[in-house]
Amino acid sequence: MTRLHDDVRLAGAYQSGNGMPESSLRAWAKLIGSFAPCPAPAVVEIGAGTGMFCAALARWQRASPVVGIDPSVPMLEQARRHNALPGVHYLVGSAEALPVRTRSFDLALLSRVVHHLPDRPSCARELARVLRPGGVVVIRTTFRERLDALVYDYWPQLRAIDEQRFPGKEEVLADFTPAGFTVREAGSFAQPVTTGLRAFHQRMRNRPLSKFAYLTEAEFEAGLRCLGTDAESEPLTAPWPVHERYDLLVLTLA
Repeated sequence: MTRLHDDVRLAGAYQSGNGMPESSLRAWAKLIGSFAPCPAPAVVEIGAGTGMFCAALARWQRASPVVGIDPSVPMLEQARRHNALPGVHYLVGSAEALPVRTRSFDLALLSRVVHHLPDRPSCARELARVLRPGGVVVIRTTFRERLDALVYDYWPQLRAIDEQRFPGKEEVLADFTPAGFTVREAGSFAQPVTTGLRAFHQRMRNRPLSKFAYLTEAEFEAGLRCLGTDAESEPLTAPWPVHERYDLLVLTLA
């Protein structure tokens, strides 16, 4: 399997394959920003990918500065291409050794990345270092207990794989609590990501999800065919919007 950090193909497909309507992105930015302890917060995003949320928080929540950190050079090249805004900066780095100053941020975002972290306790300690007192961490993920994404309907092999890859809520809390974090809020939020199933099928054809690397070619193509068949039955005049739900765990630094 290609190392995800070096996967130029995935980086090129990620922005278009994981985007969402502007109204959905704005709703997410508003929700994430609502947890900030102050107006116009300084934000750091761990595993920023192509910078979609970095730009959204800068646009709609007046976050400044916003620093997106990711170990993938190809991903950050796409971030600078698609989501370059004044006050938004992208840095190569790991969650266990953040290349930023101590006590320089009000809010940290980890979106769809907590399951990729090889050492969550070290990440928690680093976040405790770079956040100001009262700072907030927003973890946007799908916990092992609630794997309900549409992709599992068409690629059921991925559910068993993700049951091993994704942590449960209590596991994440056990990793972050010793670093000084307490739970402020836990819940979930859903928004449409495509206007219909046909659009979702078109998006999946480019394999924009890192988890597809765990499938064989035959497994991927079989799931894509099933998705295509269902997409063809979608009424042209009344498409079926595809929603994605994510768990949210909001932690506060004492």
